[in-house]
Amino acid sequence: MSVLPVSAVLPQVLDALQQHPQVLLVAPTGAGKSTWLPLQILQQSTLTGRILLLEPRRLAARNVAQRLAEQLGEQPGETVGYRMRAETRVGPGTRLEVVTEGILTRMLQQDPMLDGVALVILDEFHERSIQADLALALLLDVQSGLRDDLRVLIMSATLDNSALQTLLPAAPLIVSEGRSFPVERRYLSLPTQLRFDEAVAREVAQLLREESGSLLLFLPGVGEIERVKNQLAERVAADVDLCPLYGALPLAAQQRAIMPAAAGRRKVVLATNIAETSLTIEGIRLVVDSAQERVSLFDARGGLSRLITQRISQASMTQRAGRAGRLEAGICLHLLAKEQAERAPAQSEAEILHSDLAALWLELLQWGCREVNQLRWLDMPPAGHLQAAQRLLQLLDATDQSAQLSAKGRRMAQLGSDPRLAALMIAAGNDRHQVASATRLVAILEEPPRQGSVDLRDAFFQTPPHWQRRARQLQKRLQQPEGHADVAHLPALMASAFPDRLAQRRGQQGRYQLASGIGAMLETDHALTRYEWLFAPLLLQNGAQPDARMLLAMPVEITELLAAAPQLVRQTTEVEWDEEKGTLRAWQREQIGALVLKSQPLAKPEKAQMQAAMLRWIEQKGLTVLNWTPEATQLRLRLHCAAAWLPEGNWPAVDDATLLATLDRWLLPMMGEVRDLKSLRQVNLVNALLHLLTWSQRQRLDSALPTHYTVPTGSRLPIRYDEEKPPALAVRLQEMFGEAQNPAVAEGRIALVLELLSPAQRPLQITRDLAAFWQGAWQQVQKEMKGRYPKHLWPDDPANALPTRRTKKFSPPEK
Repeated sequence: MSVLPVSAVLPQVLDALQQHPQVLLVAPTGAGKSTWLPLQILQQSTLTGRILLLEPRRLAARNVAQRLAEQLGEQPGETVGYRMRAETRVGPGTRLEVVTEGILTRMLQQDPMLDGVALVILDEFHERSIQADLALALLLDVQSGLRDDLRVLIMSATLDNSALQTLLPAAPLIVSEGRSFPVERRYLSLPTQLRFDEAVAREVAQLLREESGSLLLFLPGVGEIERVKNQLAERVAADVDLCPLYGALPLAAQQRAIMPAAAGRRKVVLATNIAETSLTIEGIRLVVDSAQERVSLFDARGGLSRLITQRISQASMTQRAGRAGRLEAGICLHLLAKEQAERAPAQSEAEILHSDLAALWLELLQWGCREVNQLRWLDMPPAGHLQAAQRLLQLLDATDQSAQLSAKGRRMAQLGSDPRLAALMIAAGNDRHQVASATRLVAILEEPPRQGSVDLRDAFFQTPPHWQRRARQLQKRLQQPEGHADVAHLPALMASAFPDRLAQRRGQQGRYQLASGIGAMLETDHALTRYEWLFAPLLLQNGAQPDARMLLAMPVEITELLAAAPQLVRQTTEVEWDEEKGTLRAWQREQIGALVLKSQPLAKPEKAQMQAAMLRWIEQKGLTVLNWTPEATQLRLRLHCAAAWLPEGNWPAVDDATLLATLDRWLLPMMGEVRDLKSLRQVNLVNALLHLLTWSQRQRLDSALPTHYTVPTGSRLPIRYDEEKPPALAVRLQEMFGEAQNPAVAEGRIALVLELLSPAQRPLQITRDLAAFWQGAWQQVQKEMKGRYPKHLWPDDPANALPTRRTKKFSPPEK
């Protein structure tokens, strides 16, 4: 093991960990950073305490722990152990623990001091999972406030060094060379006339015929793995074994894929990107890379994720190619043109930028963070996704009115499960049979069946070992004895965790509407379509399809559900426009989210109900339903201009979104006895908008941005304000005689644009510089106007003439 490439930088790593709180290590695939280096640090460093090694995937964590233990002649659970969901092998003598991401977060939440831990290693950090980013943010927080002696080592084959060095400028960067075995990288575009699975199978079979050794094939998902496997079964020789490898496979099948091929045989491992890092797949000399991956993108508006297939980054291509050179010279065939590969993004996008952040926000609240920027992030979580997370936690009653964790929310956070699943388990209470039902349902939803019936009841009555183990572990965590799981408990349990996923059939067969307001669908011939009401806890948005696809669903009797979960129903009063009668009508409805259970008209709704409902109606329809007189429009524009020209005045925002969000502040006080659209349109919006201003702001607005300007003749003329253009004053030209420059508003900061008019109020000139106009273009205007309006004055020196509203007959002589 001493010849591993990373051994050359071991002294640098040990010295850096002695001197610095954070250290960055870049080591290519096969260098030994996961399966050799942690043990050397444990044995040779001066650090006193345990080492935690974070691996992003369970299969990799188990394998890494096994290989580290083998080097000591031990089994996992002695010096080296591991912790992951549903499986733990550590003992009193364990000093190096390999943990998966969620486990590290739980350890930090339960003991922020990480008592007894000297070093945390974040392996394969380039994968940039949410949990890895969260772990780094929490560890940096611990280092800055609690443990200045704690060390963090960030390792990967392809780190985004610039971003990490910006976040951690003092962290030394150590680079290890990889193995010397060369990998020939080839590029080939697949023919468009063949199906993807056929084209891939053809190229794999051709490479197997031309070259020796086993082959690793990277595919985007399980569906492609099964289809390509079927195609290859007809094309490869009898001595080739076909071995799928993906996260949801049973452990025994995963182990078969990573073990060496039997003597005299070869194997093709068909894998998702689970095989990119950490796993050592024995005997691989050939790699075929589809250059695709499947990622989940969260839609913050609909609250659902959709799967897309996209091209991988250049860093991932490098990782995949590196799998061919672990033991000898190899070949990697990328199934795209070289020019396309060169145009791929350099690094994969961090998961935190496109995922559901409900679990992250729950963790942050438990940590004591109410603002995401209280922690240091490699990529700041998107605001829209955080808002969606906050809405979901409110829906689940995990937060109170002040957006702090409620008592229920604290219990949910302590369980360490997805927020919905935690809410589901808490809803089971202390009834052991309900707890048994809840934990079995959670086990199913955490690792749903890849194939089989959409009907959740079918899965519920199955008892595969991994679901049973997980359910027992959750019951132990809840401190409840084993009970009898009963499908009859499920509707009420799901109401506590998935109230927005209640679905009602709508018109077309197989089409449903969810309580969240979005559409969902089943295959038209599915047996579940005969039910009017379903719970659909597992949904997937497919590409551009408007309706989400139900992956798991079960029927529910609505009357029984409402009896068991009356909190689902809320009463609302809504106002709608009646197109036939041309008036507003009030309705009282019983609803579950967007689903209407009962609706009846209200002849005489209470004043407060009507006004609140009308405000909601205005929010829905927009501000155009109000009577925006020219005076009201100009006041709004003056406020907009005041914010731009007099920013120190702390003026209220008057954009559409803000006004709609604050109707109760400015419009409601003016609504009085308003009960219909006619009276609503009689509301004086000028007085309404003035409610947004303090008395001193009103005074300053009238002084600095007046509605009118009095010209030298005494005429009081309106100023026209605009959102994008300078303010303008339309004035007859003769009334500006004697003025040397344009008048100004905003306490002299903004000059008025003058629209100079003829005696017949026709535009003659628009100018921002009156003095230049008198000295220049005036002569041409004077020449033209003298003939057209001979009874009016057209002096040679208008800058020094007396202004007038009269004709020559009544005008005083020039100065």
